[in-house]
Amino acid sequence: MSSERRRLTSATELRALSHPTRLALLELLDVEGPLTATQAGERLGESPASASFHLRTLAKYGFVEEAEGGRGRQRPWRVRTQTQEIREDELGPEARIAAGTFLDLLRERDLQRLRSWQATRQHYPAQWREAANEVRLSVHLTAAELAALAEAVEAALAPYIERESTAVWPAGALPVSVGMHAIPMRPPADGGADPAGPTGTTEVPGTTDTTEERQ
Repeated sequence: MSSERRRLTSATELRALSHPTRLALLELLDVEGPLTATQAGERLGESPASASFHLRTLAKYGFVEEAEGGRGRQRPWRVRTQTQEIREDELGPEARIAAGTFLDLLRERDLQRLRSWQATRQHYPAQWREAANEVRLSVHLTAAELAALAEAVEAALAPYIERESTAVWPAGALPVSVGMHAIPMRPPADGGADPAGPTGTTEVPGTTDTTEERQ
């Protein structure tokens, strides 16, 4: 799996990602490493035929590729690029609509993950319950400070993201979902809308919002 970032700019590739099963497959391969269609289907409650179809669709658009070993449905698949990136200022009208659909699906997966954690957290050891956290703050920032905050968070995460490409983790490590939502709570008093349209970056590991977000 490459640690490079891939820019998503076409409506076609964004629509290819906008399917719950395909997102689940990308996340599964990102977390567990190479799996066959049969193995992936078993973990997701999908038939081997369904998993194989969606994996081949993802491969068609370059999101996954065949790994070594096996043939047919017994060949393993792996994620090609660790992080997908969307920049709104690079999208045409059709791609922007497709990106909105894709990002809505990602946000719904985020909510499902949080609900699942809340429902099952009592089954985790105390050290994990105490280490896990959700932070909600309201602070006053300039646009430059908000951008700097996002860069600081990304820099803090960089060592952990980099080692995902090597699959070398410390003993006792678990896959952890890290997300960041840092967005203005109201528009500026003077308006100040950009006539060229909105800009921003979305980063989707494994695949995978319009402020910089990690799923």
